[in-house]
Amino acid sequence: DLYRKVFVFRKNPSDAYVVLQAQLEQPLHNFTVCLRSYTDLSRPHSLFSYATKAQDNEILLFKPKPEEYRFYVGGKFVTFRVPEGRGDWEHVCASWESATGIAEFWLNGKPWPRKGLQRGYTVGATAAILLGQEQDSFGGGFDLYNSFSGELTDVYLWDVALSPDKMRAAFLSLRLPPALLAWNSLSYEVKGDVVVKPRLRE
Repeated sequence: DLYRKVFVFRKNPSDAYVVLQAQLEQPLHNFTVCLRSYTDLSRPHSLFSYATKAQDNEILLFKPKPEEYRFYVGGKFVTFRVPEGRGDWEHVCASWESATGIAEFWLNGKPWPRKGLQRGYTVGATAAILLGQEQDSFGGGFDLYNSFSGELTDVYLWDVALSPDKMRAAFLSLRLPPALLAWNSLSYEVKGDVVVKPRLRE
């Protein structure tokens, strides 16, 4: 149970990563991914990388610069411009639904204008899911200068697009619906220099 704990990616740049095991029974037509990050990186870095054998950027949350997030589904992406962080934790949630192609992005409990992405697409179920690196091949192909350095916590993946109430609940760490990946019952494997530590502050 990782309640009130964090993954600390100590080195910059880093070859370390964390493999997440999710029980995906079938392909995803909708999903939401949420996580909290704390970093002083200004270079590009990957936050959440979900690759299939057919598509290395099947789901990717990527931060190319401090004032921008990129949200990929099936190799295509939309960009969300954000205020540059003030050296604090940033909570992001990104959701997508195949039927409408609507991509939602929430930062620190607030929604950004919705965008269109990959309408009618299906996200493959046989996936390598990593924190800390951006996959350019299934489970590998890392570029050290896209690696994450800093702290990550509260990682979740759902097979639904969460409602606005649940998006806000995720930001506030309130009770959440059952998830494919849930921070408090995470099945994971650390590869390299990543340390699990208590969170320094709420």
